[in-house]
Amino acid sequence: MRFGVTGHRILPPRIAAFAADRWRRELPAGAGLHGVSSLADGADQLFAEHVLAAAGTLHVVLPCEGYAGSLISDDSRTRFEQLRRAAGSVVTMPFAEPSEQAFLAAGKAMVDACDHLFAVWDGRPARGPGGTADVVAYARSRGRPVTILWLDGVLRD
Repeated sequence: MRFGVTGHRILPPRIAAFAADRWRRELPAGAGLHGVSSLADGADQLFAEHVLAAAGTLHVVLPCEGYAGSLISDDSRTRFEQLRRAAGSVVTMPFAEPSEQAFLAAGKAMVDACDHLFAVWDGRPARGPGGTADVVAYARSRGRPVTILWLDGVLRD
């Protein structure tokens, strides 16, 4: 079983803790865990860290060349590089630089590479093409099970 992730780039601390706890309780450990992530800030990196800490294998789908430059902070870029190096495989979409089209293409490729999608998502519309809502809609259109990880009453910035 291959598990993918999509989610917001900035997570309220309660949501990050909630998602990490659900993954610890519900996902297999070791060779039975195969994760797919684009390594964006927030949910993607949190999930990738969980997969590797649980001794699973990580498949990375990057939106473009130079993707690390689009990350929010130096810490995110450092985590990105560590996770990318630890991944079992890395695929880069054919885009030269970050764009909404590249993000949407990577989201679709990630969904196509997984059997079940976790969405760390507040349920609101995407703020631009390729956002979490678009990836969830694509997963549902492809018949992928989607588990939404969010707590009622928690708002994101």
